[in-house]
Amino acid sequence: MNIAWHSLGLVLLVGLLAGAGTVIVFTGGVLGLSLAGSARERGQATSLGFGIAVLCFLLCAAGAIYGIYLIVPQFH
Repeated sequence: MNIAWHSLGLVLLVGLLAGAGTVIVFTGGVLGLSLAGSARERGQATSLGFGIAVLCFLLCAAGAIYGIYLIVPQFH
């Protein structure tokens, strides 16, 4: 039996980065909503916080849709 260690390591690295990256981006969205809420309480503009949140949540949705695309063979 021959194990392609380089390929196995590459799959592990990409999986870790994609998994941790999605969590970090989602956390950025929650942080953006928190910033918007704090700004609203102080009477300031909330555009930046909502912009960050929308961008982060769209990135998370795009990652989920791409994952589904990769898994379902009928989409290829």
